[in-house]
Amino acid sequence: MVQAKFWVMTKHFDGFPKNSDFELKVEELPEPKDGEVLLEAVFLSVDPYMRPFSRVSMKEGDVMIGTQVAKVIQSKNPAFPVGSHVVSNSGWRTHTLSDGNGLTPILPEWPKDVSLSLALGAIGMPGLTAVYGIEDVLGLKEGETLLVNAAAGAVGSVVGQIAKIKGCKVVGSTGSDAKVVFLKELGFDEAFNYKTVGSLEEALRKASPEGYDCLFENVGGSFATVALEQMKNCGRIAVCGSISTYNDSTPQTGPYPYFTMIIKELKMEGFMQSSRQDKHPETLKRLLAWVKEVSVSLSFK
Repeated sequence: MVQAKFWVMTKHFDGFPKNSDFELKVEELPEPKDGEVLLEAVFLSVDPYMRPFSRVSMKEGDVMIGTQVAKVIQSKNPAFPVGSHVVSNSGWRTHTLSDGNGLTPILPEWPKDVSLSLALGAIGMPGLTAVYGIEDVLGLKEGETLLVNAAAGAVGSVVGQIAKIKGCKVVGSTGSDAKVVFLKELGFDEAFNYKTVGSLEEALRKASPEGYDCLFENVGGSFATVALEQMKNCGRIAVCGSISTYNDSTPQTGPYPYFTMIIKELKMEGFMQSSRQDKHPETLKRLLAWVKEVSVSLSFK
């Protein structure tokens, strides 16, 4: 018998999540049956998507959603030997009993000097999101200019580096001076702190006077409205997130920049990496290869 600890959401969040919205519980797990494995969490993810998705995919009292890297500590499933590691959607739990469905083994070529935490970051969901947004949605081409907001985040930082690999100019918006320095270290051509600039419009124009071919949108809200005015004709926008709105108790309304989209003939598309699962194995291998390169190593520590 193994004692598992897990966090449940006691009530749906109203505004910013509070400690009182969670409760730590304990349960005893039985020995694995034939075909089952017992997992022990090594790393847990805490991602922005959990805030809006908790409302649509969770009931009060459910284990908090999330992905984890877990170690197989007991196994009666030959596909997952003891000591191997997997990525699992087990949520915020220390131990999980699984029948093997939905478990993704860590890539066999994973280097020993690369932290397995990256399977929840650059070589995981955030990295997959970056690749599909850049390639499938934006169709980013060499020589184009890309704007990324929330650029120092798990997705944005990978987006910027992949865009540089593809030969593009990259401008990043972030929320602190320290993050601006970080983005410069990653190779962003321009970066600014949106909280301290006098005018977001002027900051965007200064960073790229000729405008932007593509926008990787993570923030939404007023930022998006201003940024659309800076897009070039026939520009493309990949809508990945809207973190400026996630904790709003009252949904934001307007302004609606439809006329700008019409006269500039802009293309805007929302997407999720989960709809492209058939491409994950090949894409994860590409991400691992990029991580091994010195040019992108800084963001994955």
